[in-house]
Amino acid sequence: MTGLITSAANPLAKRVRQLADRKHRRAEEAFVVEGLQPVWCAVEAGWDIETLIVAPDLLAGAPARRMVEERERAGVAVARVSADLFARLVDRDGPGGLAAIVRTRPGGLSTLDAPSGAIFVALHRIANPGNLGTIIRTVDAVGGAGVILIGDTVDAYSPAAVKASMGSLFAVDVVHTPDAGAFFGWAAERGVTVLATSGTADGDHWRAGYEPPLAVLLGSEREGLPEDLLAAASRRLRIPMVGTVDSLNIGVAASIVLYEARRNNPITGS
Repeated sequence: MTGLITSAANPLAKRVRQLADRKHRRAEEAFVVEGLQPVWCAVEAGWDIETLIVAPDLLAGAPARRMVEERERAGVAVARVSADLFARLVDRDGPGGLAAIVRTRPGGLSTLDAPSGAIFVALHRIANPGNLGTIIRTVDAVGGAGVILIGDTVDAYSPAAVKASMGSLFAVDVVHTPDAGAFFGWAAERGVTVLATSGTADGDHWRAGYEPPLAVLLGSEREGLPEDLLAAASRRLRIPMVGTVDSLNIGVAASIVLYEARRNNPITGS
């Protein structure tokens, strides 16, 4: 693309705004990524970049400019927009001048392998996109194998989830299954131990035993896991709490259990 786009009525600007809506993301199989690091992660991971959106007056640093130029020479469309329009399109304080429209990657349980040392997180009907992005980032940090979304759950490509993942969305396999039974069937076929979190479980999380491949199963922020899913799990565990609270943020809970799983199964050289 040539010329500087300044109008919010431009088709590209309209499309960026439309992709904030889940219905449009599904229909167009695309989503928006904001920020230098997340866009760079998408490029480095080989995701299909449909359009790079650049505000030349905001984009700082020679490496970022070179990356844009290299992608443009490789045939990626580059839309240059004014600083004012860019600030209106992105949901960031102090926008850095780089965003992208990226093609989604379809994926289901059948595409997810479970090697011997794999650690997964499975999330049943969670609703908060920021929590999902945080969990994806933590799974990446511990060298996890993937995130499995079960049932009617938040969209991993929502702006808040993408933002909270800080680029880890492009390094971690995230798949969705509409049915919990399919998840347990997948786990049984691949020998994956399912550890379900529950405040009523008898065993504490540090005594759970973590034999990979394993999946840590967490429920919705408000309701937790239903009894049938707890019963279907290989083992149930709880995170002890001694203060006045009776629950933890799901992102915090996932982090605690994931790091305990990794402590029991260190990565060689880590």
